[in-house]
Amino acid sequence: MPVHARIPLRWKIHILFIIQLVSMGAMEMSGPFWPVHLRALAGSDQIFTIASIGVYVGPMLGIMLTSTFWGRLGDRYGHKAMMIRALAGLAITQLALAWSNDVFVILLLRFLQGACAGYIAPAQAYGVSIENPARRAKLFAYLQVSTNLGSLLGALIGGVILDHAAFFWINFSAGLMCVGCIGAVAILLPTVSAARRHDTAPTKTTTAKNTPSNAPAASLSVLRSPQILSLLTILGVLLMARMVTQSPFSIYVLSTFDVGNWLVGLCYGLLAMGFVVSASFWARHFENRDMGDVLARMCAIIAGCVIVTLVAGLTRSVPVFTVMYFSWGVLLGATTPVLTALISRAAGENHQGHVLGIAQSSSQFASITGIALGGLFSQSVGLSKIYFFVAFIYFIGLGITATVRIAMMRQNTVARLPGE
Repeated sequence: MPVHARIPLRWKIHILFIIQLVSMGAMEMSGPFWPVHLRALAGSDQIFTIASIGVYVGPMLGIMLTSTFWGRLGDRYGHKAMMIRALAGLAITQLALAWSNDVFVILLLRFLQGACAGYIAPAQAYGVSIENPARRAKLFAYLQVSTNLGSLLGALIGGVILDHAAFFWINFSAGLMCVGCIGAVAILLPTVSAARRHDTAPTKTTTAKNTPSNAPAASLSVLRSPQILSLLTILGVLLMARMVTQSPFSIYVLSTFDVGNWLVGLCYGLLAMGFVVSASFWARHFENRDMGDVLARMCAIIAGCVIVTLVAGLTRSVPVFTVMYFSWGVLLGATTPVLTALISRAAGENHQGHVLGIAQSSSQFASITGIALGGLFSQSVGLSKIYFFVAFIYFIGLGITATVRIAMMRQNTVARLPGE
């Protein structure tokens, strides 16, 4: 009997959580420190500016261009195979990056890393395939907690490594961690069909109850769904605001507060920690609320993001800055899982890989835009004003969310989050 056949469903979800935590932590070990590394390799300020943006945009562009394709393959051949494929792509590219000291080779490898990897979408689709549909919002929140906890631990560990060793060891260690994750997926997780047969057997009544009437049985056209388009737009603006500080973050903290790399990693990770401690609460809070109520509460959360980013930009105190970053993460815990769950529910059960792939592609496009805007803004206007720019984008997001809510209320469109 295979090992995975003896593992209960709940433990399979926990195993998925741990694998995602380790793999995402491996990636984030280098996350906040690429500009520091590239500054030593770049021959000019112009090359450094391009590289410090491209090193983050590259993998996102790769994911954006390929995640829908990988999602369709996952729907056809199984999401477990896509998880192994993604982890293999991460492992190979991370090990290659460990030995790369040319700026443009690094940028190429980072693009290939995104194009060959894109782990989160197949992991989400796999989780949907083995979890009870009524617990979908909690599943997305749980996996988002895993991603953000990995971000926290990875950034902190990466900072400690960089304070005591060369940048090489960050990428080399990350590659080995991804190799370990491949073995865990192969041995401990069953195929989707096996998971359904042994652990979940949703009845036709349950499936019909939880499948929206506007989700086509044979195919899905996101562009014809105003609800999905609106949710993707809101999610995209919020992600764009979040990613504006991605490239200049380490340099901003080092220049503003004059601290060590370990504290840069800690501040970077506190955003994720806030997400971790709040995501489950927000998932319960938003369960069984109609669309108008969800968007009204989302407006309040976005307004909170405007306030905390303004304070972060004004302060010159390390404790205040760290508290604002943690608070920002707490607020963000109410955004991505809730919006992703709503997008997922608008699709048929057989199209989760496709829909989540589209959602990830859209998210990556928004993230790329945010990173590019952040790099250009810091170079043209000044690094000291970067958080005011973030607050401005959140203010735009607040206006969009309020407008969508008014439009949906006028159309009397009611949608519910998956509940018990």
